[in-house]
Order: sequence, then C-alpha cells, then structure tokens
Amino acid sequence: MAQLTALGLYRPGRSVLHRLGAGRKLLGLLILGGSSILLQTRWWLVSVALLLVVAGFLIAGLGLRAWWQQVRPMVWLLAFTAVLHLLVSDWRRAVCVLGMIVTLVTAAALITLTTPTTALIDVVVRLAGPLRRIGVDPERLGLTLLLGIRFVPVVAGLAREVRQAQYARGALYSYRAFAVPLLVRALRTANAIGDALVSRGLDD
Repeated sequence: MAQLTALGLYRPGRSVLHRLGAGRKLLGLLILGGSSILLQTRWWLVSVALLLVVAGFLIAGLGLRAWWQQVRPMVWLLAFTAVLHLLVSDWRRAVCVLGMIVTLVTAAALITLTTPTTALIDVVVRLAGPLRRIGVDPERLGLTLLLGIRFVPVVAGLAREVRQAQYARGALYSYRAFAVPLLVRALRTANAIGDALVSRGLDD
C-alpha cells in the first residue's frame, strides 16, 4: 500500500474530500493553479495555501506520512531550487517558489488519492464532449489518459526490479545498466498493451 500511496493512487475512504465530486476537485485545482502567480507575491500566502493542503490530507484520513511520500521524490529538485533562489534573490522568494511547487504537487496528489481514477476520467470525457465537432473522440482520449495513469505504477515496478538486479550484479552506480534494461522492459510492456488493444479493435 505504501508504494501505491507514493504514486498517488486512489485510497478509499469516507471523508468529506472522498465524497466531494471529481469535477469540483478538478475545478479547485484549476483555480489554485491559476491563482498561483498571485499567491507567490507573498510568502505567507503560499504558506497558508500549503497548510490548507496539508490539512486536506489530515481531513481525508491520509496523514502526514502520505503527504511526505508525495514530496520525497522532489527533495533534491527542491534543494537545488532553494539554493538557486537564495543565491539570486532572498529567502522570501525561495519560500514562495518552493512552497508553491509543493502545494500544487501535493494538491494534485490529494485529488488522486481521494478520487477514483475512473471518476476523474469521466469528468475529462464529459468536458471533451464538444470537441467531437473537430474530430476528437472523448472516449478514446479518456482511455489514453487512463492507460497513462495506470502505466505509472507499472513503470515504477519495472524500475524497482531493474534496480534490484543492479544490486545483484554490483553495478550500483551505472546509469546505463539501469536505464537501458528499464527502457527495453517498458517498451516490451507497451507493445504487449498495444497488442491487447489491437485485439479488441482499438488499432485505428
């Protein structure tokens, strides 16, 4: 379950956030993203937004550990960004930029953790309905998004297996020994999925 949580997959629950409609959650995320430019003008506004997202994790019964699991993969990127902004500006700007990144990423994770993937895809399909007039197939678009989301844990699992194989061979610090087998296995998996879709008539 920890691996699923880290990847931002749905965790069932009965909280207010779990019961809130997928459309409203996505609208809230859109508003948050749109207002991020204004929020970044004041470090305390970003801090308040981040605290609200953290509170969302607590309200949903996910806890601080689930929140941290969304942040942990970005630690080195955040550290580099912090040093960069401290060198070229000041701590307030660093707090604004880092805080906004963490806020947006964890807010998006909170939505996927409290909303079934199918519900999110249904919203996208409904919103894409008018695009039929220009030749876009909303159902196919929804299927593409669903496959993309589902493929994330598959690739993560492949990466874990390749890393374990590296340990066994003693090639701990070889990027090529990690990247090449991972790419090959990911492409094989993608081909298998493609063949399955073709067999079901989704080849056009």
